[in-house]
Amino acid sequence: MAYEYTGTVHDELVASFDRDEPPFPTSSAISFPRRDHLRDDVDRLKRLLFPRCWNAQRLLGNPEATRDALTGLGSVFHAGVTAYADGDVADPTATVDDVLDELPAIRHALKKDVEAAYKGDPAARSYAEVIRSYPGFHAITIQRPAHVLYEAGAAEYARELTEYAKTESGVDIHPGAEIGEHFFVDHGTGVVVGETATVGDWARIYQNVTLGALHFEEEEDAEHMLKKGYKRHPTVGDHVVIGAGSKVLGPIDIGDHVSIGANSWVTEDVPDHTSVFVADHPELERKTKEEGVTT
Repeated sequence: MAYEYTGTVHDELVASFDRDEPPFPTSSAISFPRRDHLRDDVDRLKRLLFPRCWNAQRLLGNPEATRDALTGLGSVFHAGVTAYADGDVADPTATVDDVLDELPAIRHALKKDVEAAYKGDPAARSYAEVIRSYPGFHAITIQRPAHVLYEAGAAEYARELTEYAKTESGVDIHPGAEIGEHFFVDHGTGVVVGETATVGDWARIYQNVTLGALHFEEEEDAEHMLKKGYKRHPTVGDHVVIGAGSKVLGPIDIGDHVSIGANSWVTEDVPDHTSVFVADHPELERKTKEEGVTT
């Protein structure tokens, strides 16, 4: 079955492109080195969301070309949703329409994520660098539309998209996770955000952080079967910083304006305006090879 986008989002997206202002790229003449993704859906998605950064200038000021691009992306989405549907998705076409209709809002949210990354990383030199180079931004670029697919009942195809994002970025954000505005994962490698996690606005997460489950419940009527569909992961508030290597586990509540120091192990609620850190750091010993002296 062929898919054709028949909505009006192409006009909204073109208007959104026109509203871009510095420090976002605004020139229609720039051309970055070509980078082909292994997945057609991801490639098309990135071009529609940030055409100037992914050499899709033909979409600028061109609603018809943008509508064609939406049809192209929608066709790939439709194939993915339909392949997994098996009757679970009543109307794959309506599901894809819903996702494409959300792209202007997704783009708006992603622009805030770019801002958060630029402001939250002293090494960031430009918004374009964040969009093209930062693994955390790559992961959230795919997770936000995948979350819409997940919410619409296409959870399996949504998971396929976020798993691909993990292979390219090292950042594993489940499509079921609810992510607030101005989200920034710095460095990214080894970050895991579980299915039922909720993260508030202006959260900053560093490498090797896990927002995971602590214990698992088993299904009563199925042998060796873990229970599904219940809250297992943390709820993180606004303006929270989670340091490298920290594990925040279980359906606990992390309040607003919380700082969790590196390598912390957190399994209990943390109230607002609290710092959590490892109090007793191991002592380091040094010996010189020549003298065998401990210092």
